[in-house]
Amino acid sequence: MDKTKMKKKETFASIFGDDYEEAPSSKDEGVMTLKLEQLVPFLNHPFKLYEGERLNEMVESIKNYGVIVPIVVRKKGLKYEILSGHNRVNAAKLAGLIDVPSVIKEGLTEEEATLIVTETNLMQRSFTDLEHSERATVIATRHSAMKSQGVRTDLLNEIEKLSKAPNLSSEETSCPLGMKLDTKREIGADYNLSSRSVARYLRIDKLSNTLKELVDSGMIAMRAGVDLSYLSEDNQEMLEAIISENTFKVDMKKAALLRNYDKEGKLNWDTAKQIISGDMLKSTGKIKPFKIQPTIISKYFKPTEDKKDIENIIEKALEMYFTQIKTIDSEMEEEGEEMSE
Repeated sequence: MDKTKMKKKETFASIFGDDYEEAPSSKDEGVMTLKLEQLVPFLNHPFKLYEGERLNEMVESIKNYGVIVPIVVRKKGLKYEILSGHNRVNAAKLAGLIDVPSVIKEGLTEEEATLIVTETNLMQRSFTDLEHSERATVIATRHSAMKSQGVRTDLLNEIEKLSKAPNLSSEETSCPLGMKLDTKREIGADYNLSSRSVARYLRIDKLSNTLKELVDSGMIAMRAGVDLSYLSEDNQEMLEAIISENTFKVDMKKAALLRNYDKEGKLNWDTAKQIISGDMLKSTGKIKPFKIQPTIISKYFKPTEDKKDIENIIEKALEMYFTQIKTIDSEMEEEGEEMSE
């Protein structure tokens, strides 16, 4: 039989041990014991580990009953990389265990492995409980899987059978993956988000890990993070240093300005620091005089147009622009409140 077809028939349930037999048919499908020292976390694991009462409860449970549900790992050199079970492993260490029951999966692509990491985390916690960076990872991973074909789509179908997306009480809101619908709209229905919010989270996922953490902490506003995601990798690193060194916060106005300077190739350390510190936006004294380029004027106005008329039209256009920006800001605040409820 073709090996590719065999892989496509593998159920997601088998990955988590839901259909294990007492005498497994192969080593790959069975549960075996691995020492904790053999395990390493998933590279760039996007989810924060349990803390406080939830962690304490898990530790006590493991002390009394052991690790009941096997963790899922894959071979990584001489070690085993955890795909599902980071919290169980952490609690097992605190409980004094030396080994845990494990399922070893082989032949997974990076996208499939990441999908297991994100979706199994959602089996344990609500989407609304996640930080912005964690939500971004979940949405970006699912978005990628839904746009892929073959094994990854089959894997996602199996995940959906076992774990319905949070806040869904009926199957009517969940569309079959085979239908050619807009993925942002479909994901939005799964997580009770608008298509615009899904698009923003896809942009947040493109931020560096440090900037994602700053979004989670509130040092960078959510919408500001969207603008910063368009910056080059080098300029993102530069911002990390400036923000962390001076504990500056970045709002939408600062982020938009940073993005414009980056797009024009004019963003450097001094300019970025002036923007982030707010110095460039301070309205002390008179605004620095500047001229509108003649090419812009000729693009929208006739040579015979009166100067005063041109100024009036520009003023009205600016009023309309800033009114629209305020409306968008207001919608963003309302949407943010809905997401946090």
